[in-house]
Amino acid sequence: MSTRRAVPAAIALVFAIVFFGLGNYSAARQNAGSAERLSALRAEVDELRRHETDRTAGTAGHLSRADGGPADVASRAAIVADVKRELQAEMGLLPLTLLRERRNSFVELYSYDDKGSSNYGTAGYLGNGYFITVKHGVVALGQEGLSDPRRIDSVKLTYRGRSLGARVVDVGDARVEVDPGDWAILKVREPVDLPPLTVNLAYGFDFADPIFRLGNDYSKGILLATGYVGQRTANNLVTCLTDGHPGVSGGGVLDSTGTLVGIPIGRMQGDYRFSFILPLRDEMFRKVAHLNAN
Repeated sequence: MSTRRAVPAAIALVFAIVFFGLGNYSAARQNAGSAERLSALRAEVDELRRHETDRTAGTAGHLSRADGGPADVASRAAIVADVKRELQAEMGLLPLTLLRERRNSFVELYSYDDKGSSNYGTAGYLGNGYFITVKHGVVALGQEGLSDPRRIDSVKLTYRGRSLGARVVDVGDARVEVDPGDWAILKVREPVDLPPLTVNLAYGFDFADPIFRLGNDYSKGILLATGYVGQRTANNLVTCLTDGHPGVSGGGVLDSTGTLVGIPIGRMQGDYRFSFILPLRDEMFRKVAHLNAN
């Protein structure tokens, strides 16, 4: 009995060992296969990441280590600056900082006559206490033949909220307004801290040249207007399309570099858009010491 029972038990044990070995072998193969598949998957993901990085760099403009250095940044800044200068030149624009600086070179002018009346205008600073303005703002014109002519006996310039007395040191030969001789030079005794204007006596006033006008519009302070040169008149004035409001006479006409090239002296009757400019010339500065001129 015992021998018969031992044989099946031995056979069962052998089969158990065989199946256990086969199971371990299968599991080992499965594990090896899983590891291989996992390695392959990782390799594929890495490859996809590399391709994705390349595509992102291409569309985003990724810079390599050789790009983006100081020299490259300076080159781009120079290109941008050149473009800005070209646009300003083509459009006749002045930088805001320069316009704001030039504004500080002009003051409001007020004159008072012996009849109790007053007038207002503008004066531009030339340096050393000298200012340029229009004659009709500081001298009563058109008084010839009158029995009781009007006489201006006081001229004041507004400087940082206070009035400075100014005296007339030179004038043109104008007898009426809007005339080539309608200019005047003033002088103040008190020191003033204003940026002097640089003048250009040879400016051509070519047709369509952009210009910038600064003046005491309607006695509301120094304001800016822009316009374009028209043509010269028979008496050597220049017409332009820029605001000619009351009070701007004696102000400044600047070219595209911020240089003083003329003074506004009048407008067309009934049309503030059509103004007259008096080009600068040597005669106007014969009594001005140390003039800043191009």
